[in-house]
Formats: sequence, structure tokens, C-alpha cells
Amino acid sequence: MASAVAFWVDEPGVGVLRTEPLRSPGPGDVLIRTACTGISRGTETSVFLGRVPPSEHERMRAPFQEGDFPGPVKYGYLNVGVVEHGPAPLIGRTVFSLFPHQSAFVAPADAVVPVPDEVPTRRAVLAGAVETAVNVLWDAAPVVGDRVTVVGAGMIGCCVARLARGIPGVEVVLVDIDASRAETAELLGVGFAAPDAAPRDQDLVVNTSGSAAGLQLALESVVTDGEVIEASWYGDRPVTLDLGGDFHSRRLTIRSSQVGAVARRRREHRTTRDRLALALGLLHDDAFDAVLTGSSSWRDLPAVMAGIASGSGSDLCRTIDWTDAP
Repeated sequence: MASAVAFWVDEPGVGVLRTEPLRSPGPGDVLIRTACTGISRGTETSVFLGRVPPSEHERMRAPFQEGDFPGPVKYGYLNVGVVEHGPAPLIGRTVFSLFPHQSAFVAPADAVVPVPDEVPTRRAVLAGAVETAVNVLWDAAPVVGDRVTVVGAGMIGCCVARLARGIPGVEVVLVDIDASRAETAELLGVGFAAPDAAPRDQDLVVNTSGSAAGLQLALESVVTDGEVIEASWYGDRPVTLDLGGDFHSRRLTIRSSQVGAVARRRREHRTTRDRLALALGLLHDDAFDAVLTGSSSWRDLPAVMAGIASGSGSDLCRTIDWTDAP
């Protein structure tokens, strides 16, 4: 194939599909035909709307990004496809990579990770989200019997909740303003509460809500001397907190968690590739299908991204089908 279709953010709020040439694969490369991609709602909305602050333009670059913020920029990192050319052991294999939304592409062979046979292709797009959840839990370090709250039942929050509930004796509650997320929580095997009914004195609280109100609730929900793991990214939006109440007297801690680097507790003996391979293996769990809430054709991607950025719909992870792309 000599060309591929790719999604670009031309300027803030404007997405377009472009046909672009593919380079010829070298001896250490793979040529991949994309099967599906996933939209990371929070981060990709910030990119689509041009809300990446200038100070973060370099740190926020995706591994295979082209262009620069705020645009034109080709961005994304949840891609599952089939290897059509490359090293013999990879030919015909379904693989995950951190490549943007594009129908076919050439990348280094060591930048792709084979998807285990027992993991369906569409579910494999969640590898990036589960990888983030793994990192959050490495930072949070829950132990047997902990009472855990996850504020924000989005894609990342749901993945954190599902992984945490696998620790013996751990009780997990998802908290969200959207009452319909109760059904998702049930499918994930965890509890659910609206913000005004969120349990207090929790051993560990993780905020994935992307909102100041969510972070404030997390502080109110954790035990004295407790730690809140902040896994949200706010782009250029300011966050205001009430730290004049019992924040100091209860000696609370807010600690960030971000997938760009392996959590400090594992950094010396785990690589990012190790972490991604672990995430793909964890996706043998059918419960993660609850996070896949919609699918669209690649032809509709500009309109779909604009709709998500406007706040319409309630998708956790919408996947994009590329199987009939040229």
C-alpha cells in the first residue's frame, strides 16, 4: 500500500481526514493495517480543543505524533492492527501500538506488542487505559482488605476499579455524577455511589474525574493521614480547592500519578514495555467489555471527535473501525 488515511486536528475544534503517503518499511520495521483505534476521551478532548498548555507541549507529545500543538497535529495512542510486513514472527499477528488514528502505518518492530490470542481485537484498544490503571495502582499500592474509592467512572476510573477489586478483601466503590454509571459498576463487580452518598474514611481514594469537585470529594472521603492519588489531567484548566478546612489538621496528602513514566516503586526493574505487556495480559478479563460503549466508522471520526469534545454523549471508550479503510 502506498498511502493511508489519517485523522488530523487542523486547528482547535476542527478535525479532518487526510490521505498521506507511507514510507517503505526498513529491515527493523513493520507495516500494519489498522483494525481499530480507541478515543481517549479526556486527553484527546484537550488536544482537539487546543487546551494543551505551552509548558506541556513537549511532555504531552504522543510517541508517534506528527505536527505540533495546537495544530495541525496528528494525535492518538490506542491502535490495534495486523502486521502485514516485517519480521517473520510478527507477520499476521494482531498487535497493539501507541500510534494515532490512521488506516495503515510503518513503525519500528520493537514499538508494537503482540495481543494475546485470548484478547479480542476491539478490547485490546483498552491496553493504554489498563496500562495507566496499572501505573496508578503501583503508585497507590493498595493492600489486602483496603476500602478504596475511585472518583470518576470514566475509562481510566473504570479500569482502576476493576483491577483494584481483584486484590483479596478490597472493597471498591466508583463515584460519579452520572447515575447510569451504576450499571457499568455492576458489570465491573464494584460498588457505586453518587457524590452525596460517597463513603467516608476510605483507606485509599483515587481521583480520575478530571474535575476540581472530584478532587475535593476525594479529600473529604479519605481517612485521616490518608493519601489521595490524583490521576486526572486538567490541561490548561485551573483547579481551585478548599484547603482551609481540615486538610492540614487531618494531615492529608495529594500525590500525582501519570503514565508517562513507570511508577517510582517499580521504575528500577520494570520498563514501559513490561507494563504494556502486563496490561494486555490483564485484558483476558471479559468484564472490560463494559468500558467499550460505542463504535463508529473511520469516515465519521471528525464528527465523532467534535461531538465528544462538546460533551455530548456518555461514552467511556468509543472505538473507531478501520477495517474497510483504503
